[in-house]
Amino acid sequence: MFSYEVKGIRVRYADTDQMGYVYYGNYARYYEIGRVEALRSLDFHYKVMEEEGVMMPVYENRSRYLRPARYDDLLTIRVSIRHLPTARVIFDYEIRNQEGVLLNTGETTLVFQRRDTGKLCTAPQALLEKLRPHYQH
Repeated sequence: MFSYEVKGIRVRYADTDQMGYVYYGNYARYYEIGRVEALRSLDFHYKVMEEEGVMMPVYENRSRYLRPARYDDLLTIRVSIRHLPTARVIFDYEIRNQEGVLLNTGETTLVFQRRDTGKLCTAPQALLEKLRPHYQH
């Protein structure tokens, strides 16, 4: 299983609601930060994939809010990919504060789509090659 942690995401004042809690819609942005950085850690870049004609739109997004993240918290986003991608990839997330308290869990499913035709396709070979060693026993 592939897993990666993005540390040091500071909660900005603009991220919070009137109660001082992170507004629920911002968790999708934190998930995106996590997955982009996780793939970057493998030396795989969204931008290059898109330039090569493959997009990764979000198909499904789920979140569970356990405790609120607050203004000025320092967050860690743990991103995991339990299964090698096919025509879709599922990312799991755990978001913790600076004390290690679990605040949020989530999951996004993204699909691979040809930019020119809009049709679904399989995961790019370059991505599979980078991920495959994490699934070999």
